[in-house]
Amino acid sequence: MAKRQRKPPRYQLEAELKKRIPANLKAQAKNNSYSPPEYYEDLRFQCVDCGADELWTAEQQQWWYEVAKGPIFSTAIRCLACREKLRDSHQGTPRRTHAERCRDVGKAD
Repeated sequence: MAKRQRKPPRYQLEAELKKRIPANLKAQAKNNSYSPPEYYEDLRFQCVDCGADELWTAEQQQWWYEVAKGPIFSTAIRCLACREKLRDSHQGTPRRTHAERCRDVGKAD
């Protein structure tokens, strides 16, 4: 009779599911912090618009922090579908900040 293979312990399975990518601290935007994250790992979050449970992957975080130079302590809050809806609502043009709106109101007077 052949030996039955043992299942790996749960902690090993969970560790395999969680990907860790080492962070390149020199590629991140300057953040004046003593404790930037040293690695990225998959994070679960709930979309603020539709309430869907989503996963912000380590690869997406690496792109956000190192390529797009996003603020180091920001996190994902919207799912892909809601982000696309938001982009479509302002037809590809960036949204204007509150300061720009206030400045334009002052010019109209």
